[in-house]
Amino acid sequence: MKAAIAVLLALCAAATTGLVPIKRQGETEAPKVILDNDWGPTDFILVLMALASPYQILGLTSNTANSWALQCSLHALRSLQLGGLENCIPVHKGTDYPLLNTADLQQSWEYIHGALPWSGAFAPMNMTAEAAGSDPTDGNPNRIVPSAFVDGKAPDLNQLNGTMAAAFMVDMVREYPGEVSIYAAGSFTNIALAIRLDPTFAQNAKELVFMGGYIDTNLLMVTGSANEADINSDINIKIDPEAAKIVLTADWQNITLVGNAANSVFLNQTDLEEIYNVNNSFSQAMMQYFQAYFPLWDATALAVMLEPETVVTNSTDFFVDVDVAWYSPYYGNVRASQQMYAPKGQTLRSVRYPFAVDVERVKELVRDAVMQPGSCEDN
Repeated sequence: MKAAIAVLLALCAAATTGLVPIKRQGETEAPKVILDNDWGPTDFILVLMALASPYQILGLTSNTANSWALQCSLHALRSLQLGGLENCIPVHKGTDYPLLNTADLQQSWEYIHGALPWSGAFAPMNMTAEAAGSDPTDGNPNRIVPSAFVDGKAPDLNQLNGTMAAAFMVDMVREYPGEVSIYAAGSFTNIALAIRLDPTFAQNAKELVFMGGYIDTNLLMVTGSANEADINSDINIKIDPEAAKIVLTADWQNITLVGNAANSVFLNQTDLEEIYNVNNSFSQAMMQYFQAYFPLWDATALAVMLEPETVVTNSTDFFVDVDVAWYSPYYGNVRASQQMYAPKGQTLRSVRYPFAVDVERVKELVRDAVMQPGSCEDN
């Protein structure tokens, strides 16, 4: 297994070698962001929110979490195509597999410790769900399900950028040291590889903002509905705990984890009708694919990054660790410590952890972004 990881890192390093830095005319002082996500059919919301902000989107990268990185890459590309953005924002596919975890290992762990409400890409194949438009699951990272895409059409693979996600991240942070925010929603695999490719990557990025890192949600998982259990399950970390350990102990300037607070933000029927009434390509896609019974997880985390002083209404700081013992029932769970009780035998990092957010402001950012979508000129 270690040999396989070494080969993967070598391939990423080779992809980085010889890349020509992007030269931009009239560079502004706009803050910059890379959006790393397990993209789905309505995650264009994130792109539109960033376009409506002062941030410049350097690129979209995909990871394996809810589905496989390839399917998620094509979702990202399709999202851009809905607004004619595919020629100004590149999409970089991430690595297919977590650092160590596999579908077989995940299912073995669940056999011993109990099933997760949602296992993401590692869930058993469900052809009935796929026929209805769900993304592919099981052990095959190369399987594409066209019915899951907006309009049932999978974009052309050749339109993806050839540089792997981790290599792209390293290149951008080298080109813009201290300027690039890394937004992460999905697994940490690409970011962990970037850290291993370039030991200065984390410290030279501006910040890391991550959707995930739930604290003390077990009681909610066992006393509520199946959907409540799903909402409070931390698949973004659990699918690649080893990558999470690498990333959350790296020497970032700032780390923000948006966990429990993201579960408080939902679009209600009034919000959705306001969006649908605009009747543009994005609102039409939301009408067909948006799952209103899930919180606005990813959008809430991005709102925290875009407007931290406005959106975050209550927060604290503490040190975090990730359980990477496969035999543990808490494998992939985050453990929080105040400074005096933090482990002394390893270097942990302090993170900012919002307890509460301005729900109405997050929803306003989402509504405005979809109802008045930006263009390439806004990036």
